[in-house]
Amino acid sequence: MDASIQSQRMAGLVLVTVSALVFSTAGIFTRSVTATAWVVIFWRGFAAAGFTLAWLALRGQFAEEARSFDRRSLLISGMGAAGSAAFIPAFKLSSVANVALIYAAAPFAAAGLAWVVLREAPGRRVLLASAVSLGGVAVILQGGLAGGSLTGDLLALFMTLMLAGMMTGYRAWPDVKAALPNAVSSLLLLPVAALMTPVATVPAGEMLVLVLFGLVFAVASVTLCEGARRLPAAETALVSALETPLAPLLAFLILAEQPGLQTIAGGAVIFAAVLWAQRPARKPVAPRTCRSRFP
Repeated sequence: MDASIQSQRMAGLVLVTVSALVFSTAGIFTRSVTATAWVVIFWRGFAAAGFTLAWLALRGQFAEEARSFDRRSLLISGMGAAGSAAFIPAFKLSSVANVALIYAAAPFAAAGLAWVVLREAPGRRVLLASAVSLGGVAVILQGGLAGGSLTGDLLALFMTLMLAGMMTGYRAWPDVKAALPNAVSSLLLLPVAALMTPVATVPAGEMLVLVLFGLVFAVASVTLCEGARRLPAAETALVSALETPLAPLLAFLILAEQPGLQTIAGGAVIFAAVLWAQRPARKPVAPRTCRSRFP
């Protein structure tokens, strides 16, 4: 393999791995502060949007993204905002493991939505993996019903469906940019959060944590985009799947949060389905664009 290609691949692996590590800390940030969900949403979104816009300006891409922002971009931003609004309360009302593992089913939900909306029939492997993953989600939801965390689990499921909608939107409109819609999705939630609760009343010492939360997640979105430019799509998806086991592990190590038996069983089913479905093809094709996640 050519040295420059190998160097690009190694850089891509490092960037996507860093992104997965950072994304896996969402539950830690949310559960480590006493601030209400809407306060977290406000300051996390404020910092994430600010960093993303600054990144676009520094790269000289803001004007281009602003010119291309249209109704399709706004629809994707709306789904991103709705998903983000469910994302933080899900962690407050359920366990980190439950949320992370339900979220791992997003690619399969996107495949099903694309089948219905775009008439894009998934392959046999994706169909089987989707059915298995759905069974894993059902096991986790059943455990949430018994353990009193069903509301949080349903919010995680809603968040997953919104992400699936965003994936399908980008699939239908590949010319739509990713960075500015993500920033707009955060900005859309700022007035809503301000109306829901006094966002300035942040407990002492937690403001820095909330701003850092938004900053590192914006950085994670950037590193995911930059890494995806250097790797085949299948390899990017596989490395990104590291977030699924890392989030519950960090919650156990830092928050002493022990997942229940049904969470472990359902999560094992989902994670196995993810790994099996994302096995790289014999001749993977490098992606032309990258798509961020909830900022």
